[in-house]
Amino acid sequence: MVEATEETTRNSYSNGLIQNVNGASDDKLDELRRLMGKTEGDPLRIVGVGAGAWGSVFAALLQDSYGQFRDKVQIRIWRRHGRTVDRATAQHLFDVINSREDVLRRLIRRCAYLKYVEARLGDRILYADEILKDGFCLNMIDTPLCPLKVVTNLQEAVWDADIVINGLPSTETSEVFEEISKYWKERITAPVIISLAKGIEAELEPQPRIITPTQMINRATGVPMENILYLGGPNIASEIYNKEYANARICGADKWRKPLAKFLRQPQFIVWDNGDLVTHEVMGGLKNVYAIGAGMVAALTNESATSKSVYFAHCTSEMIFITHLLATEPEKLAGPLLADTYVTLLKGRNAWYGQQLAKGELSLDMGDSIKGKGMIQGVSAVKAFYELLSQSSLSVLHPEENKPVAPVELCPILKSLYRILITRELSAEAILQALRDETMNDPRDRIEIAQSHDFFRPSLLGQQP
Repeated sequence: MVEATEETTRNSYSNGLIQNVNGASDDKLDELRRLMGKTEGDPLRIVGVGAGAWGSVFAALLQDSYGQFRDKVQIRIWRRHGRTVDRATAQHLFDVINSREDVLRRLIRRCAYLKYVEARLGDRILYADEILKDGFCLNMIDTPLCPLKVVTNLQEAVWDADIVINGLPSTETSEVFEEISKYWKERITAPVIISLAKGIEAELEPQPRIITPTQMINRATGVPMENILYLGGPNIASEIYNKEYANARICGADKWRKPLAKFLRQPQFIVWDNGDLVTHEVMGGLKNVYAIGAGMVAALTNESATSKSVYFAHCTSEMIFITHLLATEPEKLAGPLLADTYVTLLKGRNAWYGQQLAKGELSLDMGDSIKGKGMIQGVSAVKAFYELLSQSSLSVLHPEENKPVAPVELCPILKSLYRILITRELSAEAILQALRDETMNDPRDRIEIAQSHDFFRPSLLGQQP
């Protein structure tokens, strides 16, 4: 069922504030409509699939920029119905509403305030899709968004969509898009899909390789890879919606990435374009692995700057080593990878998760989907990278033992994280023991090994040698 937002004419909401819209948005929208073959009276249909923090913010950014052109574009977001808001969250949500006069006035105008009062008192149950209509993402309560058009029926959401935004975690992408493919069997033209997911899965047979969310979507739906793109960067969703300066890259085929970069670009959110889709996508998953360890180190050393810098040196050397396995020109990835890693270590959910585990505030038995945070994609990425890099078919020459070894043997932090998070044979303190191992090589040595050997394994990305 589609929920309508309140009337806006030539204006758009931004955190509840009315913002004037200039002609640039109209021009960019018209340009994309022409490219997609839209005629007058046929709106461009954009649908977000998945309503986590980044997926919800992305839909809200589009609504803020283009939602006022209702005859030209329709922006909606799908999330599953039935997720309830517990009373503690309802209380917090009520406090957020009353701390923001603009949000409070907006809800009163929409006759939507009373239900939050009732939920606070325990007299009413709120649902995640219901509050999203009012601009509240369950994973990001402290950052009110603009009102959104919410759809809870997946078929209704996607069957005629021109652009689909994948806001699902990688662990759910295949399942949901396999269902979506059932609704696209009668389509004449393929939609354009932009994936925001930062995660990977491993496929070990017939040969070890990484499977990324864009590849999952391609397999599930048959939509050609030239119509599937990845958008990622060093971004914290709430900060982007609060107009902090940020940048991102949209990666994919020439046909769509440049016009979409232009369409998505805003004064405070710069979007560049790049043709290297899969490698950038994999890098987005790789930094989540090491962010969890960074959070553990921070918690276990009482935020010691020295200990965190030691960890950063070793984790970046492992990431550089791994990029040499995945790219012919890994140096081109250094800037984007380190920037994304830096912001994730500072404020990302994966680093937060590592901290909470080390402090005992969370346990592994609670799973990867955490209340108020959403899916912690770094956990599945640890498993995927470890399993892939453990394959003897990918062996590299050990610098000291002078014999072939699986690449993971040169990645002690990755090995420790796997034993902490996946096999659970070690406690979080093991991450410090790995750093303090007197036999551990200088991080520079690992980089020199990678730079001095032909490590590139195109098969890991499903490419031919």
